[in-house]
Amino acid sequence: MPQMTFIETDGSERTVDAPLGLSVLEIAHKHGVDLEGACEGSLACATCHVIVDPSWAAKLSEPTEDEEDMLDLAFGLEKTSRLGCQIVMTDALDGLVVRLPRRA
Repeated sequence: MPQMTFIETDGSERTVDAPLGLSVLEIAHKHGVDLEGACEGSLACATCHVIVDPSWAAKLSEPTEDEEDMLDLAFGLEKTSRLGCQIVMTDALDGLVVRLPRRA
């Protein structure tokens, strides 16, 4: 099974099983990672904002205009910021690393 790593706000790393077809948000919830997702993945908020490790950013599909609009609302935006609900796990993303942003 593919895996991915979450880097928590305190810097600790948690590598978890990442079932194919689940979003990073769903994977986080499955493993108790503190990633909110207030709109439950409907692309109506930015509470599942994650920062993709730069070595993985180019492997993701480009964000949609709707995702970019929601990201404008996120705190601590960085060049590789994405919404966790919009990153769906594939074999090509086995080993993906994302960091949780610090909260305001």
